[in-house]
Amino acid sequence: MSVMTITKENFNEEVLNAKEPVLLDFWAAWCGPCRMVSPVIEEIAAEKKEIKVGKINVDEQPELAQNFGIMSIPTLALMKNGKLDNKTVGVRPKAELLDLLGL
Repeated sequence: MSVMTITKENFNEEVLNAKEPVLLDFWAAWCGPCRMVSPVIEEIAAEKKEIKVGKINVDEQPELAQNFGIMSIPTLALMKNGKLDNKTVGVRPKAELLDLLGL
């Protein structure tokens, strides 16, 4: 599955009502560490069909960033059954991210 763009308009449908776990990547275009994490997020989306992966641009979606209490980026949040299950801040190796997902 490819990485989808999450906005306040599609958040309820794609994240809160998702049957599968959802990995959210809070990022911004100007953020160097975010650009480092992005290829890993793309790999996880391509390899792990049992999860949904979405990116939330904090500059374009400040309300979502605020709702999640995002203070630093990149922040990765794992949602299960519409609830926050786990969250990590900063660049992490792929293996650590897969552990976060429980995969």
